[in-house]
Amino acid sequence: MQTKDIVSMNLIGKDIEITKSKNKSLIGIKGKVIDETKNMIILDNQKKLMKSQSTFKIKIKNNIYEIDGKVLQTRPEDRIKK
Repeated sequence: MQTKDIVSMNLIGKDIEITKSKNKSLIGIKGKVIDETKNMIILDNQKKLMKSQSTFKIKIKNNIYEIDGKVLQTRPEDRIKK
């Protein structure tokens, strides 16, 4: 699976972890995505994460991918259409 395939996926229900962030206290936070907006990812532990400030590790079908949040920074419905 390529990065462009991951970017066009729906992230809700996926397990993610922050691997890099401008806010160092966020590194290592894990959770399941329960909602997503243009600029934020909301986890099941009620953490709200700014896409533009973090790099995420996403688990998809027993594979782990690392994605820069900046490439996810569009409305989910627009990103999925691409």
